[in-house]
Amino acid sequence: MLKTACQEQLLPGDTLQEKRAFAQDAGYDAVELRSKGDFHFRDRLPELKQARADGVVMPTVCVDMLHFFAAFDDGLRRDALEQMKSQLSVAAEIGALGVRTPASYGMFSRRLPPFEPTRTEEQDREVLLSGLSELGEHARREGVTLCLEPLNRYEDHMVNRLEQAVDLIRTVGLDSVRIGIDSYHMNIEEADPPASILAAALCIGHAQVSDSNRFQPGAGHLDRASWAGALHSIGYAGHLAAECRLTGDPVAAVRSIPAFLRRSGA
Repeated sequence: MLKTACQEQLLPGDTLQEKRAFAQDAGYDAVELRSKGDFHFRDRLPELKQARADGVVMPTVCVDMLHFFAAFDDGLRRDALEQMKSQLSVAAEIGALGVRTPASYGMFSRRLPPFEPTRTEEQDREVLLSGLSELGEHARREGVTLCLEPLNRYEDHMVNRLEQAVDLIRTVGLDSVRIGIDSYHMNIEEADPPASILAAALCIGHAQVSDSNRFQPGAGHLDRASWAGALHSIGYAGHLAAECRLTGDPVAAVRSIPAFLRRSGA
């Protein structure tokens, strides 16, 4: 059975300790953190250390910033790299396994006008490899993992499929850089999501789950049993973290996820 986690913003409660109590009662094993920009995550370090001392299990961190390490603007790109390095260092201090981030979010899509970005594909690749190498080296020094998340074609034009992330990771050549898979994005981009998981097995470092419509598992038509079965097949030992929107009563919805995943074979 896969271990489950829930992102902190979905859990009721004013503190991480209160959120953990709800999560445990609902059947989750851990709380996944969200790390905002402007060094907000670094400023949370006393809170996070106290939560860890109080027994809150926080294995992974999901970046929640306005710009990312492959931004078109040099200044924004540099800022995102520094923010990410800070977040990786905080993750190390609280004993987390790693931090996951996309290359960009909402920056450009070839599926909408004007269809052609300001950089060529070769320039995009250079920026991606440079950023992943810099962050990967920092992660290696801190003893944590950087997980690159492929997003769907409407949210990012650079890294959409697991095979693209695998190619970048193998080129970078650092064990500290892995893939963070997400069932929602895979449902859009992968012709055969379970087969994609099997093919990328050696590079997968983290997994997030939501249904096909981005709501909680059970609210759409994702083939969760096959998806979770592929994770079992590759021996995935990390947490399966709920990253989703909630439909219906939010407390009931977030409470329903662990039991539903168990019924689906996760």
